[in-house]
Amino acid sequence: MPASPDLLLHPVRLRVVQALAGGRRLSAAELAGELADVPQASLYRHIRALAGAGVLAVAEERPARGTAQRVYALVEGPASIGPDDLAGARPEDHLRWFATVVAGLLDDFGRYLRAGGGDLAADGVGYRQVALELSDAELAELAGRMGAALAPVLGNRPAPGRRRRMLTTIVMPGGPPAPAAGGG
Repeated sequence: MPASPDLLLHPVRLRVVQALAGGRRLSAAELAGELADVPQASLYRHIRALAGAGVLAVAEERPARGTAQRVYALVEGPASIGPDDLAGARPEDHLRWFATVVAGLLDDFGRYLRAGGGDLAADGVGYRQVALELSDAELAELAGRMGAALAPVLGNRPAPGRRRRMLTTIVMPGGPPAPAAGGG
C-alpha cells in the first residue's frame, strides 16, 4: 500500500527516498554523508518516520564499532503515491505537493552548481520544455515508449564508470484543448 503523499513529499524525506532509489542500500551514516546539509538528528527522525510507515526496510545489519549498523532500502509500493491519493486530493494539495517536488529540483540543482558542477554538457545536464500536440492516445503511446526506453537501465547498480543521474519528467496541459476540427 502506498504511503501518504504528505509523508513522502516532505523535502527531507523526498531526498531520502531519492537517495535510495534504484535499489541502493545505505546506512543512516551514509545517508547523512549524502544529505550533509540536513542536521543529523533531523535526518534520523525522518528515517524513522519512513521506516515506521513501511517505506524503508532494514535490508541488512553491518557490524560497526561494536554495534549493528542498519542498512536501509526502499520497499516497493509504499515509496510511491497511489492513484486514490491523487484522485482524492484537493487542488491546493496538488499545488503543495508539486511545489515540494519543484523546490527539491531547485535545491538539487543548486547543490550541483555549488559543488562545482560547471560543465553541464560534459555532465549530461539539460533542461528544456517543449510543446507537443498530442491526443490522449498519443500521450499514452509516448509514455509507453519512454517507459520501454528506460526499462533496460532502471535496474543498473553503481559500478565503475557509472554516475548517478536523476531524470525528472513533468507532463501537464499547456492550455485549453484545441477546438474540434470542423466545429462551429
